Formats: sequence, C-alpha cells, structure tokens
Amino acid sequence: MAELVIVDTGCANISSVYFAVKRLGTEPVISRDANVIKAANRVIVPGVGSAKAAMANLAERELIFTLQGLTQPVLGICLGMQMLTAHSMEGDVACLGLIPGEVAPLNAAGLRLPHMGWNTLHSISSHPIMQGFTEQDYLYFVHSFAVVPSQYSLAQCHYGSDFAAVIGKDNVAGAQFHPERSGKVGARLLQNFLEWQL
Repeated sequence: MAELVIVDTGCANISSVYFAVKRLGTEPVISRDANVIKAANRVIVPGVGSAKAAMANLAERELIFTLQGLTQPVLGICLGMQMLTAHSMEGDVACLGLIPGEVAPLNAAGLRLPHMGWNTLHSISSHPIMQGFTEQDYLYFVHSFAVVPSQYSLAQCHYGSDFAAVIGKDNVAGAQFHPERSGKVGARLLQNFLEWQL
C-alpha cells in the first residue's frame, strides 16, 4: 500500500509534483492502476491543459469511477482542482462532481490572460489544509479558467475578479495554484495535505 499515489492523468506537471512531495520526505507512487489508487493512504490528482482533454484521459484510463469512490484524502492541483467540480465551461465537459462547483472563464477585467505569475490569497478558511497561510503569502498561478467562489471555497484570489483558489468538501480539496512551483509556501500546502487527518 502506497502512502501517496499521484494519479497518472497524462498531464505535464506530474514529475514536478512528484519531486515536490519527495522533498517533504514522502516516497510517492505515480500510477494509473485503479487498485493501486484505491489502496493508497492519500491521492493527488495533478493536471495542466484543458478540462475536456484531461477528463477524456481519465475516461480512457477507466479512472472516473475510481476517483469518485475514494474516501481517503484527495488533493487536486491546478486543472486537477477544476476536475473535482461538477462541470467546466472549458469544452462544456462534466467533471468528477466531488465538490459542487462550476469552472468558468476567468473574468480578468481587462488584465492579460492567462493569469500567470504570483498572487496572494484572501478569505482564508480554518480548514486543516490552509493551516499557516496568510494574506501576505504569494503563490504561483497559471490559468485562464477558474472555479466560481462558493461555500466550498477555502481561500480566494483576486485577479480582475475573485475566484476560488482553494476548495474543499469532505475528504477532497483542491488548489488552483501550483504548490510544486510556489516555493516554501507551496510546500506548506503539500505538507498540510500529508498531515490532514479526516
């Protein structure tokens, strides 16, 4: 049984997530095997690119029902977070439906897209995964679509308008920013996830 499995979603940020977690002293396993994923103590769903392509990858690998049935702590990163929601307007695609929510084009109010670079959080909740975060912390974002803020927002970010930067419900959480590219602050989110007790 693996302590942590990173789901092989066929997306490009898997190796950087792998090394970010490894730096924290955990030996993650990258897998697309449903049995390996189900048996893991914790699961990370990474992703970059488009929601439609990523969901098609999960369907092709027969992982959608596997991910929907997980009861251990699950963390989605970037597109992986968006895939946790019910629906993405990027390609008009149904997502995993683990956290109610809609992914919509980012309303950047004239600012350049994609939203790429360092930004801060606000409306930070007391959820275990957000322990130690402040509104002075900078995190690295790259995205043009975002989850609309809701009761499931654990933190928000402002770029032209507010969007959900971290979401969570039950055993599942997601971060729109890239913790694996956000230095010590990003490592804190990954460490919080590794220590998260349901």
